[in-house]
Amino acid sequence: MTISTPQSASTVQLAPSYNLPIVLIIAAIPILLVQMWVGLVCAVFGLFLLFQAATLRLQFSDTALDIYRGETLIRCFPFAEWQTWRIFWSSVPILFYFKEVKSIHFLPILFDPKMLKSCLEQRLPNK
Repeated sequence: MTISTPQSASTVQLAPSYNLPIVLIIAAIPILLVQMWVGLVCAVFGLFLLFQAATLRLQFSDTALDIYRGETLIRCFPFAEWQTWRIFWSSVPILFYFKEVKSIHFLPILFDPKMLKSCLEQRLPNK
């Protein structure tokens, strides 16, 4: 199996999107006044997603979706194993779902949702 490097000409790296984490952090403020523990959980989750958006990179090669932390490849999802994909709530995209032959994955939208959809439609049009 060949894994594309970040320098590959056909590789597209998605820009981070901080919308979802920021909305969660802002929403946690009034929730803290009503339900302290719920607001705290919401704020911590928002901070976790903010950290993930800042440190993770999604890269689409011709053959796979690669997830990097810095220069380190964390996970490779070959398109040959994908069965279907979907972006939930397209008007306000917050969740990305894809199913492989042996597993399913749900990812929060921490990357440019328009570019994500464009890359998926380009590389997996019939899924």
